[in-house]
Amino acid sequence: MAKGKFSAGKAFLACFLALVIGFAAGFFFYAYIKRPTGGDVYVSGDLSIHFLELGNKATGDSIYIKAGNTDILIDAGSVASSTDTTSEYIKQYCTDNILEYVIVTHADSDHIAGFAGSGSSPSMFDRFTCDTIITFDLTNQEMETSSGNPTTYARYVSQLQEAVEAGATHYTALQCWNEKDGAQRIWDVSNGIEMEILYNYYYENNSSDENNYSVCLLFNQGDKHFLFTGDLEEDGESRLVDNNKLPKVELFKAGHHGSKTSSTEKLLNVIDPNIICVCCCAGYNQYNAAPENVFPTQAMIDRVAPYTDKVYVTSQADESAESGYRSMNGNIVVTSNRSGVTVECSDNNTLLKDTEWFRANRTMPEAWRKAA
Repeated sequence: MAKGKFSAGKAFLACFLALVIGFAAGFFFYAYIKRPTGGDVYVSGDLSIHFLELGNKATGDSIYIKAGNTDILIDAGSVASSTDTTSEYIKQYCTDNILEYVIVTHADSDHIAGFAGSGSSPSMFDRFTCDTIITFDLTNQEMETSSGNPTTYARYVSQLQEAVEAGATHYTALQCWNEKDGAQRIWDVSNGIEMEILYNYYYENNSSDENNYSVCLLFNQGDKHFLFTGDLEEDGESRLVDNNKLPKVELFKAGHHGSKTSSTEKLLNVIDPNIICVCCCAGYNQYNAAPENVFPTQAMIDRVAPYTDKVYVTSQADESAESGYRSMNGNIVVTSNRSGVTVECSDNNTLLKDTEWFRANRTMPEAWRKAA
């Protein structure tokens, strides 16, 4: 009798364990088939990346990123008054007026003018409370002009010092890479979304080109990746590939506003981007270049075309407008969440290749012709 009860108990336990194992297997199978297509983002919150129009026709970078509840700003070009436009936009999303991370990629004025500010347009360091500021290591910029007046760079340095005195923590990119003095190479910015400082040879070696000093970052959201290289030029991009294990990326911010000397084949071949966003005023010949070399350049377009036609541009020149520009796509917002990666622009979602400006000023690359 006791033996029968023992056997029945073992049978019950076996059935119970089988049910538990079956339930667990079913749950994990359901989770697997319901996972987001193209990327595991269960580890993180939503990520939105905003490439901002600057309120003027001068080309420059200002990129606002919302990672979960964390607010991040990369650069603040193109002129001091840019902050009038960009701060108003950012405050729609940064409701506590705190930027947890500010990245200053390099010392050219079209990236730091909004940090330098002016008497009529306060610096972004004045407009927001900044927690952690990560900056370039080296520069060739001077503190004074030939007439003895402070340069944009000098005003930026002064404003940065004031931000630190007000409580901000300041690191350079090399400190982050070496994880010195409390800095980190990888920052968990929000519930599993990572901001990774990549190694740039020119963090610690001189370059005749200011652009090569750019801080380079990779945002990681599960197996989705988003690459920012400032204005890094051909040599800098080559060394970036050699010194880092770069993944395929969902998004690449076109190097140096879509110049002919950035977004090179060596880099593109490794990162194989799906979306490219260009921060520039298309067609504004700010630097007296040959027509094909005005941003975004024909050379850059020809190189990116075999990888993607999802190319977006913030603004375009329009001399009939009081500002001298009008929106091409406007503020470009790239959002990544469980539903995938989407692009939504404030003016329109037209791809660069389908714009009137492109048809009038650029030659359609063969790769885009074949795909049509």
